[in-house]
Amino acid sequence: MQKAVLVYYLLLVYLFVALAQNKPNGMPGRARRRIIYRRLRKIPLRNHSLNKQSQIRPPISSVPLMSIPLTNIDGDITGVFNSLTQLDGQESNYNILPGKEGRCFANGMIMFDKAVWSPKHCVTCLCSKGEVYCDETSCNPLTCPKSTKPEGECCPVCLESELSTISQGDTAEVSGDSPVPTNPSEPVMQTQDPMQKKEGTLEKNIHIKNKRKMKKRRIKSHKLRRKHEHINDQREEEVETRSEEEKRRVYEEEELRLEKEIKKQEQEQEKEEEQEQEQEENEQEKEESEEEEEDILRGDVFRMPPLFPIPEPSTEIPPLPTGCSVLENTVSCINAKLTHIPVIRDEELTSIELDGNDITEIPDGAFNGIPNLERIDLRKNKITSSGIGPQAFKNLKNLQRLYMDGNTLVSIPHGLPPSLEELKINENEIHVINEESFQGLKKLLILELESNKLSESNVSPFAFQPLKSLSYLRLGRNQFRTIPQGLPHSIEELYLDNNQIEEISEICFNHTKNLNIIVLRHNKLEESRIAPLAWINHENLESIDLSYNKLYQVPSYLPKSLVHLVLVGNQIDRIPGFVFGHMKPGLEYLYLSFNKLDDNGIDLVSFYGAYHSLREMFLDHNQLKSVPLGIAELKTLNFLRLNNNKIRAVHPERICRSRLNNEEENDDSDEEEDYEDSQLEHLHLEHNFINTRNLSPYAFSCVRSYSSVILKPQNVK
Repeated sequence: MQKAVLVYYLLLVYLFVALAQNKPNGMPGRARRRIIYRRLRKIPLRNHSLNKQSQIRPPISSVPLMSIPLTNIDGDITGVFNSLTQLDGQESNYNILPGKEGRCFANGMIMFDKAVWSPKHCVTCLCSKGEVYCDETSCNPLTCPKSTKPEGECCPVCLESELSTISQGDTAEVSGDSPVPTNPSEPVMQTQDPMQKKEGTLEKNIHIKNKRKMKKRRIKSHKLRRKHEHINDQREEEVETRSEEEKRRVYEEEELRLEKEIKKQEQEQEKEEEQEQEQEENEQEKEESEEEEEDILRGDVFRMPPLFPIPEPSTEIPPLPTGCSVLENTVSCINAKLTHIPVIRDEELTSIELDGNDITEIPDGAFNGIPNLERIDLRKNKITSSGIGPQAFKNLKNLQRLYMDGNTLVSIPHGLPPSLEELKINENEIHVINEESFQGLKKLLILELESNKLSESNVSPFAFQPLKSLSYLRLGRNQFRTIPQGLPHSIEELYLDNNQIEEISEICFNHTKNLNIIVLRHNKLEESRIAPLAWINHENLESIDLSYNKLYQVPSYLPKSLVHLVLVGNQIDRIPGFVFGHMKPGLEYLYLSFNKLDDNGIDLVSFYGAYHSLREMFLDHNQLKSVPLGIAELKTLNFLRLNNNKIRAVHPERICRSRLNNEEENDDSDEEEDYEDSQLEHLHLEHNFINTRNLSPYAFSCVRSYSSVILKPQNVK
């Protein structure tokens, strides 16, 4: 029994000794080394620091060694060891701990003899007979100007492609460039083959793509390795809490599973890269075939592929010419010496000013870039009728005002937009207006055609029929002898000044019942050539200007609705009695300046019908020798001009009514009431022959303010 106990005891001792040597932590040496190694990678070692074990054990002197790159190790540990034991020079960066039976202790990690490990990135260590030798990975010197150190690599690499390291001769062979002649006097002949150059470029592109793929692959593998290490660290921490048998089993299973996952992921990555490479090769072959077919079809064997993409047509907005400016929604190019309409692209612009230039034509589509124009000013240019395209104004759907004064047009431009409301073509050479000139302009309100060559012979009677909304028409400074026929029914203001009109017939204004103003100054009209029924029945005609004609008396049969009558600059010497008697509500403004009126030309009833309506009356620059009769009866008169006549005396009753009888002189209250009814505020009597000292004190008693009576200067006798 004692022997059995002794044997059992010996076996137990032997077991503990074996465990102390091979499995100090209760697990396989390989697993223990892996855990310790990974933990040490997280804590970088320093030359001046040691862990707890290194502080307990006495350090030994470091062994000199030389830098040997890790890439020179071909799996033969003996060769590495032999090369390290014979070196001297620089010291190792790590402390060396003695080991037992050829094993090494390096910073708390036990390594077997001839074991090789990497405590940190780009550092390699060797255990040799209980001593540790460490060295950093050496790098070849670079000759490139710029270099970089990729992630996960130990040595820097050049930024340029691998082709840059090839010699100049090799580069010429790859790219297809012809060699440079050795004789500098001979001219350089460009005899390179385009296909060789193309192949060189393709090889260069393939090389760059492959290099990029390798770089991506290294980055992916590095990330994958770090991910697995992180997972292993987490799992190893969990394994430490388990029992020894369970730790061993779980560790082995996890090791196999991780290896399978790594292999599987590597296979999938390789498949993806192969698919991408095949796809790129197919696309490249397709592009090459298309380029070859294009070269064959065009017959250009030496055609080089374009180095840069063909630029698309420019869509930039061209700058404005010199002298132009933009203010809010208006482009102003006044007096900018332009010879054509500038190209402008801005849909927000509503007005363009081009007056005072040398523009000769308006081509089709000149305003296509500014379709929302409402106003165009082309005054004082050199535009001709033949220079205006038929579609020049087609796209201007919002155009309302068009000014073309001072050009050389001979006819109305065609194709004007229906939205037009105002058209001015003064001072041109227009000599024809036919039925189609204003076709479609139903919204036109204002039309000005002054200073042209128009007459009743070249203006069609149907020319104005399309103008259904026209209310303002100017035809002055032309060659009309009669009132134009076919005037629009909607016309309200008609200007025919500075023509040669001699007659106004009964049918001239039969269809223009909306007429409000007629201007006929500077013509050749006589009162006998104005038909009695020409305008007497018009109910809206309020103003007539017959200045500077050949009238000898105030015309009879004036419109009933007349309010404003201008007869300046005629030869009128008489105002017939009751000439204003038929007017309702009555004449308000009568201008007879610069005529030949005298005392015999004005009767007591000449102003009958205007006693309660006339506000202003001008009788200046005539031949009156006294204040005319009937003025004192004008109770609403506010402004009276009698200057520049031959008046010598002002009778007290001619301007202001006064009561000279003794009975009436005592009735001061009635007299004051009479004077309060007067509205006279302005009275001009200068440039006559009046002796102001002989004036009666009651001569201007009805004037509201004596300061408004102008008596000076007077003419010398």
